[in-house]
Amino acid sequence: MNRLFVVNKPIFKSSNGYMGYIKRKYGTKKVGFSGTLDPFATGCLIVATGQYTKLFQYLEKTPKSYKATLWLGANSPSLDIENVDSIQETKPFEQEQIEAALASLKGELTYYPPKYSAKKIGGKRAYELMREGKEVTLKSISSTIHDIKLISYNHPFIHFEATVSEGTYIRSLGAMITDKLGVDATLSSLHRVHEGKFRFENEKALDPLEHLAISENLYLGDHTYLELGKKLYIDYFQTKEDGIYWVRTDNFFSIIEIDAGEIKYKLNRISLFKEDAC
Repeated sequence: MNRLFVVNKPIFKSSNGYMGYIKRKYGTKKVGFSGTLDPFATGCLIVATGQYTKLFQYLEKTPKSYKATLWLGANSPSLDIENVDSIQETKPFEQEQIEAALASLKGELTYYPPKYSAKKIGGKRAYELMREGKEVTLKSISSTIHDIKLISYNHPFIHFEATVSEGTYIRSLGAMITDKLGVDATLSSLHRVHEGKFRFENEKALDPLEHLAISENLYLGDHTYLELGKKLYIDYFQTKEDGIYWVRTDNFFSIIEIDAGEIKYKLNRISLFKEDAC
């Protein structure tokens, strides 16, 4: 079964662990997901089964939007609710101070990912090394904060929403907000609202061709060449510029790359979406 859909990941479940439930629910062994959510986080998680698990790198998944809550005065080495080790009372802020701190982070940011993250160091996840008590040094990364705004402030909780580029760590964004305010804080909740056009809609089956980040190209030759994976020639394509494209036949679609006039298959014979089959 080929299926692309969005699940609403529950709290305190790892993204990978939740796939066991999805496998049982849909009676399939081949399941994948894109865009790992931390165990304490909830919300939009893109899931695919069957052949569609090969499509994640070609999907339009950005920008992403999150709703989060910062707990002022709470300290956690992982920057989230799972490892709070101390709580101190803090004086309330004027709402204008908080709005100014949020606004100052809009745009391009360069920062360090959380040490409790899935980033790999020498083949091991950073969070695994941290739990073993080993030193973790991560390289800085860059993200774009397209928009960030205050939803509400009920001391000691700041509720905000951020729309960001792919790969942004909201825990790090929360830490930058509290650095601006000069207090300790940690995220007490995190909910992903959407990734690009992907939103939770009761796990409705989606047509992958409507969510690809690459353009369609028309193959003007004999479609059996595509379906059988035979060698293709640039003269039979409507668009001849270098790039990665999707191409469809009556029964399948393929992803091909044009490189200096040569055609390479990236993926071939992926079944077309049929709503009545999902």
